[in-house]
This record gives sequence, structure tokens and C-alpha cells, in this order.
Amino acid sequence: MTALLVALGGGVGAVLRFLVGRRLDRELPLGTLLVNVVGSFLLGVLSGLALDGAALALLGTGFCGGLTTYSAFAVQTQALGRRGAAYAAGTVVVALAACGLGFWLAQA
Repeated sequence: MTALLVALGGGVGAVLRFLVGRRLDRELPLGTLLVNVVGSFLLGVLSGLALDGAALALLGTGFCGGLTTYSAFAVQTQALGRRGAAYAAGTVVVALAACGLGFWLAQA
């Protein structure tokens, strides 16, 4: 049952990531940045709420895992050339801050 929940959440997250990327990724991969920051924020919220079991499988591992992307992030960072280092550093800093904010808000 847990694997099905992960697959269901991952399917929804991946489709959403595809749609956002297709709409926003141009010269700068803003869609990838957005899904990674939003996914980090949501995972922070879920962690702050101390979800476990089926809810964490569906929403955390599944949806957030499907929504966020490292592979596209890595390829797009490389494709940006000199600007790639700034894009990568900015993404990591903002995503970590979003995760922390989500955790903090869920704890409040």
C-alpha cells in the first residue's frame, strides 16, 4: 500500500513539475527553481507537522519527490555556463530557507 501512495503522489507531483517547467522555463529555468523551492517549503511544513506513515509516503516522498527535481536542475545549471554557479547557489540557499520557513510555520 505504501508503494502505491508514493506512486500516486509522485505521479501528481511529476505532472505538475512538467507543466510548470514547460510554462516557465526559458532562458533561465525559473520553472525548475519554482518547483524546487515550493517542494522544499512543503516538505518543511510536512516535517514540522511530524507526518508519518501513509500521509508522509503520499505527500512527502511521493508528491514532493515527484515535484522537485535534481536531474533537470543539474543539466540546466550546466547549460547556463558562467551563470550556472550563481543559479545553483541561489537555488540551494532559497530552497533551504523555504524548507526552514515551512518547518517554522508548521511548528507555530
